[in-house]
Amino acid sequence: MSPSAMHGMPVRAARALRRPASRPAPRRRESRSPTTILLVRHAAHDLMDRVLVGRLPGVPLSNEGRQQAQRLARRLARQGITRVHTSPRQRSIETAGIIARAARVPLEISFALDEIDLGAWTGLSFDELSSDRSWNLWNMLRSLARPPDGESMHEVEARIMRYLRHVHAIHPGGRIVLVSHAEVIRAAVMHCQGLSPDAFGDVRIAPAEVVALAVGDDGARMAEAGEAD
Repeated sequence: MSPSAMHGMPVRAARALRRPASRPAPRRRESRSPTTILLVRHAAHDLMDRVLVGRLPGVPLSNEGRQQAQRLARRLARQGITRVHTSPRQRSIETAGIIARAARVPLEISFALDEIDLGAWTGLSFDELSSDRSWNLWNMLRSLARPPDGESMHEVEARIMRYLRHVHAIHPGGRIVLVSHAEVIRAAVMHCQGLSPDAFGDVRIAPAEVVALAVGDDGARMAEAGEAD
């Protein structure tokens, strides 16, 4: 229709003729393959069960811890892991290095895997802490309490879950070892199991223990036996 012919038409009709064709609906993004995350607590050190080391620098593995890490590394090397990420603490880096060398995969340090910040409690012995009311409250109500000048369990949970989503986004379908600490791993497990932080005593994480998670576009869950092996 010529511009002169449109000039005499009602405005609404003329606009209708100029309306562009409707666009096709955007394609839905295909879901990515789940990532298998193997959360590993660092192996043993000499201050274990005596001092709350937290982020205290200079805490290496003990002789027993190095043996634990070597046994674990031999097992994980047969499981097709594709890379290792670790907390920046020395005990974690040493554990992760033994695993990465055995599996011949890259090693990456991430502060998202760091130990919980225990604030003013860092470096105190458990004997010293036993008479501290705030320490006793922390061990009863972790959903409400927090270390003085430190990090709450809710903050630890948010930190580790955010990092799990990040690892899945960049390594979908991968099999990744994350070497971290008991409280961090415990926070991820309680999240996946729908538990309150107050149930921390029900989730035990031993040195050099492995907890397997499946992390997908729809979130994280505890891995089933076939996924973990």
